[in-house]
Amino acid sequence: MDSYGIISILPVFTILVIAVSTRRTLFAMICGLSVGALILAGGPFAFIETWFNYLYVSMSNETLQWLVLVISMFGMLIMLFERSGAVLDFGRWAGRYIRTKRQALLGTAGLGLIIFLDDYLHNLAVSTTMKGVTDRLGIPRIQLGYTVNSLAASVCILVPLSSWAVYFGALLENEGIVGKDGTGISAYISAIPLAFYGWLAIAVVFLQLLGVIPKIGPIKRATLRAEQGGGVFPEGADLSELQAEDSSESPEGRKASPLPFLIPLAVMIAATLLSGTDVLTGSLFGVIAALIVYGLQKRLSPKELLTCCYDGVISMGFVLALSVLAFAVQAVNGDLMLADYVISVTAPIMKGAFLPAVVFLVCAVYAYATGCFWDLAAIILPIVVPLAVAMGVDPLLASAAVFSGAAFGSNTCLYGDGVILCSQGCQIKPIDLMTATLPYALIAGSGAVILYLIAGFVM
Repeated sequence: MDSYGIISILPVFTILVIAVSTRRTLFAMICGLSVGALILAGGPFAFIETWFNYLYVSMSNETLQWLVLVISMFGMLIMLFERSGAVLDFGRWAGRYIRTKRQALLGTAGLGLIIFLDDYLHNLAVSTTMKGVTDRLGIPRIQLGYTVNSLAASVCILVPLSSWAVYFGALLENEGIVGKDGTGISAYISAIPLAFYGWLAIAVVFLQLLGVIPKIGPIKRATLRAEQGGGVFPEGADLSELQAEDSSESPEGRKASPLPFLIPLAVMIAATLLSGTDVLTGSLFGVIAALIVYGLQKRLSPKELLTCCYDGVISMGFVLALSVLAFAVQAVNGDLMLADYVISVTAPIMKGAFLPAVVFLVCAVYAYATGCFWDLAAIILPIVVPLAVAMGVDPLLASAAVFSGAAFGSNTCLYGDGVILCSQGCQIKPIDLMTATLPYALIAGSGAVILYLIAGFVM
């Protein structure tokens, strides 16, 4: 198949321009998919068939099918948390110990460091846990979203037990890069200190929460708005349902306890870990635990428990639709050979000591533009590893640059699964979360480029 050249960037460019100008992510995704389908169809007559074919391709993708099930399970669990009053009780209990905004945000970050098994689990569990606490203290939802989202992939690439580490370790082993015990995961552990973006992104989060790095951009504006009585939600949000939830009260005489919330969460994390970081299995056991706990406590009747499960899936409708479109756009980018075009443009500058820094930049930009993270590593590593060996560059350093670039994209891509799930958990728009995160991600990313330049010459 011939490369489409610079035309291959048109779908991504369309999505970014329309999303930023209209703040309508779903509409932007439909437009981007339409542009890609029109290019690939070769004319207006085959356009409709091509457009629907990419939806078929998306929905037949096993990863998307798995993701739909995970999202549905999380929808059930979140709805059970909210309607049972478990989140409210946890917030009232935590309010006894968390009294300041800084304590709330540092607590959010601390919880994010603990829930490291998977970025999906991290984004939805931490945001659901802490939004009631941060709301009561007047912390903008986009500040919460930035804190949660920026730690998700960043933590996952630094902990060898995470789903990211397991996957990337397998990729290293496929490329013949193994550690002393002959496994890819041990090689990955050796590369963790070189995943500079992950370390810097975590450092930037904590420095921002401590006030060393000031609030900038959308977070600064949202903070000023909240301090002036404008509320914690972004401008233009439909607050009726959210305010109804926040104004609910526990039944008289019921003592606020964290256990109804923490027990299903702990079961979910334990099941995820015991099943080999399978988040689907973990979320299923979390839902079962919630049904048992809330049924035994008579917080909800059997009919109400089942209604919560149904309504939870329905509440994730926007996320499910966005996920289908995201995978369709990824398929379009693949057929347009966007990765090949990006590599062909950047190959002339992938030389010697500059290789790690260039690899990080290419992977970060590509992941940000396409929403491909694990796919990116599978595409780029077979090219980067032999190139690094041929140029005398440490292949682990070059590989770590790939992993760092993938984490940058996960933190910032408008239609990436991390941003979509975190924005759903915080009940804000993906475009609001992306614009809040991007300035700080660029700070961490710039530092990572410098460190990869230094390491390229030193190593």
